[in-house]
Amino acid sequence: MNSRLSNATIAQLPGTIAIPRYDRGAVTPGIVHLGVGAFHRAHQAAYVDASLADGETGWGITGVSLRSPDTRDALSPQDGLYTLAVRESAGEQLQVIGSILSLLVAPEDPGAVLTALTDPRTRIVTLTITEKAYLRAADGRLDETHPDIVHDLGNPGSPKTAHGFLAEALARRRAAGTPPFTVLCCDNLPANGATLHKLLLEFAKLRDLRLPRQGDAGLARQDDTELASHVANEVAFPSSMVDRIVPATTDADRARIAGELGLEDAWPVMTEPFRQWVIEDRFPTGRPAWEKFGVTMVEHVGPFEDMKLRLLNGAHSGIAYLGLLSGHATVDRAFADPSIRRFVDALWAEAVPTLPQDAGLDTAAYTAELAQRFSNTALAHRTAQIANDGSQKLPQRIVASALARLEAGLLPEHLSLVVAAWIAACSARGGSLPEGHFTDPLDDALSNLFGRNLPAATMAEAVFDLAGFAKDHPERQKLIEFVATHLVHFKQGGPKLALAALGIGKEPPRLAE
Repeated sequence: MNSRLSNATIAQLPGTIAIPRYDRGAVTPGIVHLGVGAFHRAHQAAYVDASLADGETGWGITGVSLRSPDTRDALSPQDGLYTLAVRESAGEQLQVIGSILSLLVAPEDPGAVLTALTDPRTRIVTLTITEKAYLRAADGRLDETHPDIVHDLGNPGSPKTAHGFLAEALARRRAAGTPPFTVLCCDNLPANGATLHKLLLEFAKLRDLRLPRQGDAGLARQDDTELASHVANEVAFPSSMVDRIVPATTDADRARIAGELGLEDAWPVMTEPFRQWVIEDRFPTGRPAWEKFGVTMVEHVGPFEDMKLRLLNGAHSGIAYLGLLSGHATVDRAFADPSIRRFVDALWAEAVPTLPQDAGLDTAAYTAELAQRFSNTALAHRTAQIANDGSQKLPQRIVASALARLEAGLLPEHLSLVVAAWIAACSARGGSLPEGHFTDPLDDALSNLFGRNLPAATMAEAVFDLAGFAKDHPERQKLIEFVATHLVHFKQGGPKLALAALGIGKEPPRLAE
């Protein structure tokens, strides 16, 4: 099979495959997306595709990879087209998505990225760059010592980071009299819009201090007012909550999809039927009518965000680390383990009281739906994929809930076990952990700690110091003590003993069926 999916070959697809029902040649760019990975292509790009099919043709996507050329190399020969495979235990539905018009690789041509960002037609910039790419220090502020931040402050016309691209583009738009775009963060950060606003404001203040007042070499400069003031007062940063499970695509997936299409697709995307997007409705220069396609537009996204982070993402982390330590390669296999299933129910029971009680959240229905999603055997969502970057993910997924329980005089026994399971799984890599490799930004420092054979209490405190968990929080020491107790159990008897110490093995009351 040599023919490849593209504008020229799409008409050859079988009638069972859904294809774009609009003229792609009439679509113009209105959105730049930073971090054009699999999640974006399964989520935001699919919603935008529906808007284009509804006649809103001014919202095509320019996709930007901040690091790797892999997505561009796979999709550019396909004119940006790719297959979205919606999988569930009963079967699979295929849809070709056409909303990505072009793809850029920032390290190869930062100027082209800035041109796209400064195009007056660009009214929204969306981001899925993962938690670690926001370059936060342990205290949550911008890590101004990071080499890429230092580079961007000294070389504003050839940035490397999202902060650098956004700042320079906003400065150039302002100098040209072009209204600022809306910045829509779609990553799993608490109050993600406000968090990115704060980080970009910190970057802009540093930039204002570094750059001369007069322009040169085509770079944007300010006269009497600063870029920081513009970012603070004139640029919208609505928060959003995104939810869809997107496993990594395998060679077997590619072969299966090619067989269905009768054409090769270099990078199809696998996902589940469920999808959710909740967005604060603040778009001064306009937006697609996403609400027509199931997006929830709200005034404040916080309660929905907390529910997703603490119930979905928190449970996912627990399943990943306990699953890896128990030899389960995928979420559905781990969740089918009776001990892990009971642990997740108990984890939800601990996390639910930490959520806003007056926000109309239906946590029983939500966790029941999560149980169905975690049981989806068709997704084969690998535990090792979810396990990546735990030091960046656990603060908002697990630690925040645990601290909230301690503040309320409640015990975080199951929540704290997830932190200990992460430490145990990191320590077991390369030895007793056979089911896949995962990484963490703190790997080098963690390896040094693990090599010192520290007592559990000392190890827990050292990891908290290293990761910045619960920094300066009055309940920090209590949480460390819980984690240390679990570490002792993991060391003595692995996950079986750690769970048994919590009474897992008895049948606890279930939060939702």
